[in-house]
Amino acid sequence: MLRQDSSRSEPPDRDEPSHTNELPPNRSGGIDIQRELNRIEEILFDSFHIPLTQRTLVDEEVLLAQLDLIRENLPTAFEEAEKIVHQREEILLQAEEYAQEIMETAERRADQILDEMGIIQQAELEANQIRQRVQQECEAIQEQTLAEIERMRLQAQQELEQMRQLALADCEDIQNGADDYADAVLTSIEQQLTEMLRVIRNGRQQLQPEPPLDYPGETDTGLSPSRPSPPPPKK
Repeated sequence: MLRQDSSRSEPPDRDEPSHTNELPPNRSGGIDIQRELNRIEEILFDSFHIPLTQRTLVDEEVLLAQLDLIRENLPTAFEEAEKIVHQREEILLQAEEYAQEIMETAERRADQILDEMGIIQQAELEANQIRQRVQQECEAIQEQTLAEIERMRLQAQQELEQMRQLALADCEDIQNGADDYADAVLTSIEQQLTEMLRVIRNGRQQLQPEPPLDYPGETDTGLSPSRPSPPPPKK
């Protein structure tokens, strides 16, 4: 059998050629139609090429056997293609269902996040209210404490003033009592000294001799005549 050669001079990179009819099944139990068509092309490239011509000698039995193999397995390939199409549709349907579930889950999660955000906003609002209330209470307690401290300071100042007045009064009483006691002591000492002076005068009067009765020049003035001064002591 003669066949005009194509423009390609070398076969493409494929698996090792095989001219037998025993072919490995594909994954689904049949044969790979694309691979068997590639084998036909390999048969043509591996056949004898007539030099200086575009003709090739092909083993007719091998080529026909390969074509019969492909022809016999075409229905199976079509069935597999249909199965693949159905599987593709099922996969797409499952993907759509999965995408729908993801979207519904995302929407539910978004609603949940919105609810949580609402809860967070409510919590923040309540926290701000509590913070303001606590601040107001602290300010009120601070003002009350300052007022109490001022009241206690004024009270302590008044008590100190009262204590100072009492201390001054006690000091004045003590001073007055001391003055009275000192006056009494001095009066007693004065009386004693007066008595002692009286005794001393009496003693001196007793020690002095009596004056003579008549002296010339004596007057009735009530004064005693002058006494002559004693002679100076001998040296």
